[in-house]
Amino acid sequence: MTGTYPATRLRRSRATAWSRAMHRETVLTPADLIWPLFVTEGQGVEDPVGSLPGVSRWSVDGIAARAKEAVGLGIPCIALFPNTPADKRSDDGAEALNPDNLMCRAIKAIKDACGNDIGVLTDVALDPYTSHGQDGLIDDAGYVVNDDTVAVLVDQAINQAQAGADIIAPSDMMDGRIKAIRMALEMGGHHNVQIMSYAAKYASAFYGPFRDAVGSGGLLKGDKKTYQMDPANGDEALREVELDIAEGADSVMVKPGLPYLDIVRRVHEAFAVPVFAYQVSGEYAMIEAAAAAGAGDREALVMETLLGFRRAGAAGVLTYHAPLAARLLNG
Repeated sequence: MTGTYPATRLRRSRATAWSRAMHRETVLTPADLIWPLFVTEGQGVEDPVGSLPGVSRWSVDGIAARAKEAVGLGIPCIALFPNTPADKRSDDGAEALNPDNLMCRAIKAIKDACGNDIGVLTDVALDPYTSHGQDGLIDDAGYVVNDDTVAVLVDQAINQAQAGADIIAPSDMMDGRIKAIRMALEMGGHHNVQIMSYAAKYASAFYGPFRDAVGSGGLLKGDKKTYQMDPANGDEALREVELDIAEGADSVMVKPGLPYLDIVRRVHEAFAVPVFAYQVSGEYAMIEAAAAAGAGDREALVMETLLGFRRAGAAGVLTYHAPLAARLLNG
C-alpha cells in the first residue's frame, strides 16, 4: 500500500534533479561495463567493420592501446575476439591451440601494457578458427559432436590461461565443458582464472554483424540450433545456468541481451551468482541505425538501454558502446 492522493504524490520526489538522483533505484557506472574488441593481423591496423558502425578490428598494438583507453575510462575488463586469417582456419580449428595465435598475442600485449589494471576475458569456442564456421568439431553428417569438441575447448582454455587470460568465457554451449575446463585449470595451477559461462546463449538472429567481424559469417554451413538455445525456451535457461554453476562457473551470461531481459531477471532471482548480459552486435547496430535515421538521440538510447540491463538484474554488460557510455558517465 502506497497511500492515497493527495497525501501521497509520487511526483514530489521527481520534481528536482537532486531528488531524482537521491531516489534512484538503479545505478550504472563504468565498472559495470565490459568492452568487446576484435583483433586482427598486422601492425598499426584499424579495419572498420561495415555492419558495425564505429567498431573496428584492431591489430595487436591497437588492442593494447584500447586497453589503456579502457583503464583511463574506468572500464574494468575487455573481451577479445580474433579475426583469424582464412589460411589459418581448418576443419579442426587447430589454430585455437597455437600459443602464438592472435588471441594469445593480444592477451600478452595487454598485460605488458596494463598489467593487472584491467581484466582480460577470452572467448572459448572454435568458430573463429574453423573453416566451416561452427563452434565445434563436426562429423561426416555435419553434426557438431559434443565430447570431442569439449576436449579441444579444454586445451584452448589452458592455452589462453597460460598467455595471461583472467576470465575464460566458453561461448560454445557444449554440454559438460565448464566442469572439464575448471578441472583442467585447477590441475594446471590456474586457480584464480575465472570462468564466465555463456550459460544461456540463444540461437539468435542478432549475431550477424559479429560473424562479419570475426570472419565466420560467410563460412557458416548450416545453423547452430543443435547446441545454442531455442528462443522460445525460458525454463531451459535456468537448467543450463544451474548445471554450469554446479560445474564451477564463477559467473554466467545471457546472450543476446534486450530480447532476453526476462531471462536475466529470472537467473538473477534464482541463483546467488553474478549474471552478465551481452548486448550483441545486432542490438548495437539497431541503436546506431535508429540514431542515424533520426528516430532517437544516440546517447540517450545507449544509456537507457544499459540502465535497463542493470535494472533487470545484470551485474554487468558486455557492450560495444562501453567507451561512449563510460565517457558519458564520467562527465
